[in-house]
Amino acid sequence: MATSRRVERVSSSIKREVSQLLLHGIKDDRVGAGMVSVTDVDVSGDLQHAKIFVSIYGTEEARAETMAGLKAATGYVRGELGRRMRLRRTPEIVFKEDRSFERGSRVLSLINQISQEKSAETSDDDASPEA
Repeated sequence: MATSRRVERVSSSIKREVSQLLLHGIKDDRVGAGMVSVTDVDVSGDLQHAKIFVSIYGTEEARAETMAGLKAATGYVRGELGRRMRLRRTPEIVFKEDRSFERGSRVLSLINQISQEKSAETSDDDASPEA
């Protein structure tokens, strides 16, 4: 149980530090500060690997460019994490794009569309005269 609590603490710290780096540390123009946010960090039980999930706002092209910028900055980010955090060994990091927000928005819009169609059908049924 103590290890899972430690993994959670390390995960939370990495999320906080990488968020700060996205705002102030990474100088790559492809990584737009306002367009990227860290949504989650998944750290392995042995603290050797960390998947950093990021949500990127923008076009498909901008997303690809941002992911390329993040991939290029991986060494810098890992080095900064090593300096800022007190860990015996800094985990290997990988950036992954998190599209769950986008999928959630799509599902909500589909639900709203179905709901509107249902209410339109109901009002059409109410308006039609019975024979």
